[in-house]
Amino acid sequence: MSKLSEAWQAFRQWPWAARWAVHVCALLVLVLVSTLLTGVALVRRPFPQTEGTIDVPGLSAAVDVVRDEHGIPQIYADTLDDLMRAQGFVHAQDRFYEMDVRRHATAGRLSELFGATTLETDKAVRTMGWRRVAERELTLLKPETRAALEAYAAGVNAWMADRSPSQMSVEYSLLRLDGLDYEPEPWTPVDSLAWLKAMAWDLRGNMQEEVNRALALVEVGKEQVADLYPDYPYATHRPIVGQGALVDGRYEPEASKAGTRDPARPPFTADQADALRGVQRALDAVPALIGQGDGIGSNSWVVSGEHTTTGKPLLANDPHLGTSLPGVWTQVGLHCRSLSSACPIDVSGFSFSGVPGVVIGHNQSIAWGFTNLGPDVSDLYLERISGDDWLYDGTYRPMITRQEAIEVRGEDDFELTVRETAHGPLLSDVSDELSTVAANAAAADGADSYAVALQWTALQPNTTADAILALNRATDWTQFREAASAFAVPAQNLVYADTAGNIGYQAPGRIPIRASGNDGSLPSKGWLPENDWTGSYLDFDALPQVLNPADGFVVTANQAVVGPEYPAYLTDDFDPGYRSQRIRDLIEIAIADGGTVDVGAMTRMQLDEHVELADALVPRLLAIPLPGGYRSQGREVLRSWDRVADVDSAGAAYFQVVWRNLLELTFHDELRESLWPDGGARWWQVVANLLEDPENPWWDDRDTEDVRETRDDILRAALLAASDEIVVKMARDPQKWTWGHLHRLELKNQSLGSSGNPMLERLFNRSWKIGGGSSVVNATGWDAADGYQVTAAPSMRMVVSLADFDDSRWINLTGVSGHVFHDNYTDQTDLYVAGRTLPWRYSQGAVRRAGEHTLTLVPED
Repeated sequence: MSKLSEAWQAFRQWPWAARWAVHVCALLVLVLVSTLLTGVALVRRPFPQTEGTIDVPGLSAAVDVVRDEHGIPQIYADTLDDLMRAQGFVHAQDRFYEMDVRRHATAGRLSELFGATTLETDKAVRTMGWRRVAERELTLLKPETRAALEAYAAGVNAWMADRSPSQMSVEYSLLRLDGLDYEPEPWTPVDSLAWLKAMAWDLRGNMQEEVNRALALVEVGKEQVADLYPDYPYATHRPIVGQGALVDGRYEPEASKAGTRDPARPPFTADQADALRGVQRALDAVPALIGQGDGIGSNSWVVSGEHTTTGKPLLANDPHLGTSLPGVWTQVGLHCRSLSSACPIDVSGFSFSGVPGVVIGHNQSIAWGFTNLGPDVSDLYLERISGDDWLYDGTYRPMITRQEAIEVRGEDDFELTVRETAHGPLLSDVSDELSTVAANAAAADGADSYAVALQWTALQPNTTADAILALNRATDWTQFREAASAFAVPAQNLVYADTAGNIGYQAPGRIPIRASGNDGSLPSKGWLPENDWTGSYLDFDALPQVLNPADGFVVTANQAVVGPEYPAYLTDDFDPGYRSQRIRDLIEIAIADGGTVDVGAMTRMQLDEHVELADALVPRLLAIPLPGGYRSQGREVLRSWDRVADVDSAGAAYFQVVWRNLLELTFHDELRESLWPDGGARWWQVVANLLEDPENPWWDDRDTEDVRETRDDILRAALLAASDEIVVKMARDPQKWTWGHLHRLELKNQSLGSSGNPMLERLFNRSWKIGGGSSVVNATGWDAADGYQVTAAPSMRMVVSLADFDDSRWINLTGVSGHVFHDNYTDQTDLYVAGRTLPWRYSQGAVRRAGEHTLTLVPED
């Protein structure tokens, strides 16, 4: 008798209950195994095919897609049409669900997928009309750009053609289990263009500051508001362009300075402030699609060959954006096998899924990087309205109205009425709540109510899509500037380098010229014509630029572009320049006395975590007397701290806890919650200034009526509160304190990762301990009003060697794949958190040698 038969006979002799228990256990095991196998199948079903061949309609010849171990695709084709078609196909393979959610967000259609929870977002986006603007933009683009968009869309649709939603992404399967009945629509060129509106929204400049200034004026008055918005520190933090001036409408790098202007700023009544508070909620309703708030900036710099080991330029870039899974960027190479007028692209870099071309990167001749210039390209107008009329220059005029039907999953459609004045759509109409706020703001001047309109350059059709593909083709400074001239919104700082050895900087963007009554720093009274935009924009040739500057390098990190002598108005809200000046200092130290930098030195600079605020604050903290015991331990840690925000640093942990408590104790008693400090660069400057004024009213605690606190009182209270907090959060023993314990990088799936379902969130989200912080070069920003978790971070890092592109380095915040549990979902994140980068292979030989998978897309028979 076999061993199996013996076991079966023995099993039959067991008591009935025992046999039944075994049957139940076996059944449970089978159910669990079946469920597991089904789950694995559902998860793996959408994974992309990366080897063999796939028929793709419309291709003129075979296209190769070579992927390395990290799944990064390098695409080789014979025509531009084939290249764009293949990019659309590959983006859809890796990221279609992300692309689909993005197009729903930019069309104001999220509620079709997610129900009433996203209705406020849809109302705000529909009110602004992002997709309507994108539809108008399509007709303005160059024929070659429209052709690229059409080919890209055809590639996406070729991938979609024979796939059910469950074959596209596991998220669709889970949403279907939750009752969603949905089939994705074909991709269109407008879907791609609309995503550029999301980029413009998140990098829109000082719209939030306009509201915050106005509300703060009502709360605390003009003098204290001036403390919260200090002037840019030109004496200590250098602007981007340190030479040249505007002469006869053209920026001349060798010219001397010109004049300036200072328009009057209007006061606001409490009723008008009520309407602005409503707009605050409208702004909050739109999700941060690529990131908002402090930390949303970037670093980029370029060093000329006279200061490098290779004798050719080096260019670095790391845009700071919101964190998500998948990340904002996806890496790609787009290579014409033979460069010609029919196929003029040989480019590699970082792209947006859903958009053709490479946004940041290099081609065979030039490299470029972006940081947010942040000019004031939007204004809020307080409008006096009566019914559907608005007051302008003493006369009531009819508003433009339109009806929008928003489909809401599981509910009736929501009927939205959008109203517009000549300044733009009324954001205060976004919800019933905001309409009530505006209606209740009864005006003593006879208006029925106040409303708030948005004027924004991104709501006017533009040609930014032309610029992206023109940058991909540019081969020298002249062509680069020509491409930049089309980059309308969002306005960016562009750094440049080429293989001929040139480096440069160009500020592009559509920047409005305002009439005499409006400088854009506060919402304007829309009934006064002197507050209007003139209808003209700064000419591209008037914007700052420099080629081969005398310093031998250019640094941009959202600081002031030029000095105060520049006569045209850009903004009052530049980043104060802590990061930019630190990068300048590091470069100057490296090249002093004939020193040079290499790729490794540039990547190390990107990881610098020196906390400049500590240089001003720690000496003050060390001078404060404290009681003994555990409450003085933190101060002793600060005494030996190197002022570096390293992930394992106890000093960084305690300092940041003190900083958060200091902000709370100083400002929360006088400012409404929406105005509480986030702790970023502006607040560094604010507190650094207040430290020199120990009797300033900001130090006084309004909640203690019989006591007037001074600076040292608040510093002491912050130290004590931090000692209690850090013991509760970590340990009494300072040797067990680490900054990374508090400061975590929580990557969340763009939709299901914030579903409120713990099981789904554990499935899709990931978490790491990380160093850095707000306003340091390694800018892992956090919001002091909300805790220590990372809210924005370098979304990628790259260093380009113009001497040998194959010697360049890059890393993405996440992987190229948007499919949960795919090997390339977060495979770059561990490297990123450890400060490492990947080889950036560009030449065909290097790409082929590193290739682990090759997929051939072939014309359909």
